[in-house]
Amino acid sequence: MEFETLAVHAGRTVDPTSGAVMPPITLSTTFARDGNGGLPSGYIYTRSSNPNRAQLETALAVLEAGKTALAFSSGQAALAAVLHALNPGDHLLYPVDLYHGTRNLIQNEFARWGLRADAVEMSDLEQVAAAWRPETRLIWVETPSNPQLRISDIQAIAELAHAHGAICAVDNTWATPVWQTPLTLGADLVMHSTTKYLGGHSDVLGGAVIWGESLDASFADRLSAWQNLGGAVPSPFDCWLLLRSLATLPYRVRAQTEHAGRITEYLAGRKDVVRIHYPGLREHPAHDLAARQMRGFGGMLSFEVEDAARAMRLASAVRLFLRATSLGGVESLIEHRASVEGPGSPTPAGLLRVSIGLEHPDDLLADLAAALDASV
Repeated sequence: MEFETLAVHAGRTVDPTSGAVMPPITLSTTFARDGNGGLPSGYIYTRSSNPNRAQLETALAVLEAGKTALAFSSGQAALAAVLHALNPGDHLLYPVDLYHGTRNLIQNEFARWGLRADAVEMSDLEQVAAAWRPETRLIWVETPSNPQLRISDIQAIAELAHAHGAICAVDNTWATPVWQTPLTLGADLVMHSTTKYLGGHSDVLGGAVIWGESLDASFADRLSAWQNLGGAVPSPFDCWLLLRSLATLPYRVRAQTEHAGRITEYLAGRKDVVRIHYPGLREHPAHDLAARQMRGFGGMLSFEVEDAARAMRLASAVRLFLRATSLGGVESLIEHRASVEGPGSPTPAGLLRVSIGLEHPDDLLADLAAALDASV
């Protein structure tokens, strides 16, 4: 079936008790055994599993062309589960340009636990190969990257990882399975902050890990064990909200991508915009690669003005865009990324990260044009 059909039907069944076409929310934390101590429903305790979570996980696995999905209470909890499945002393490679929360979790938390890690320019395969160690166990890929939208070759990196017996994991939050399915390109594991595009309404926090047949069985078992024992799982209501939102995912993302294309075309004509980061632009250094491994370029973009002061004035001058952290919702957001990331941020000082929403693009363009003019 086509993606739109899967987005509506994957994980959903008509409720056998009431006939409801939308799954009911099962808030119970525990489930009854039969007289012999068995579990006729298959459920024992909501930390371990829950009907709403099972429905969501089924849908996520289908949409990412995977075998198994695990839902978590946040994207960071999903990332932590992957890192926990490694062993102290293991080594991982991660991109220079990536979500700062990922960097902080690797460098500041798991380093104390004994994980070794190196940042590498993931878009340069020679640098990735040169950074390899005998104990390298995992390559963490983020493409498009946050916030500079660098593009990494998933298939080539997966082949490199597999040649050394390592795992290739891809954060697919920005591309979404609408535009990119890393498991079909050779990746072993996909992670999402479902808070973003999959939730799509800025009203539910969540994360997910999805894998296919290629993932080492012992690694998969450790992921499943950590979800249960670590307990960082979403509530039944959060799972219900996410499953509800998946039905509109392809239509939301297509509109956001179309609007982002119009915004970048406008920005490209402004002499006071120093640089635009968007793989849909032919001038992007990895445009051809993005066009090969993505079916669309997404609703995220960033652009640079001459300095931090101008960027801050611009962000203060918008009226329709909201100055807020996060992305993928129906409302358009803008933020000065370096100040959000804090001291030591590798993000250019004049960079503004933009999440395009579902407002009419003419209104977004008018707001951005006025703010650019007012911030001079």
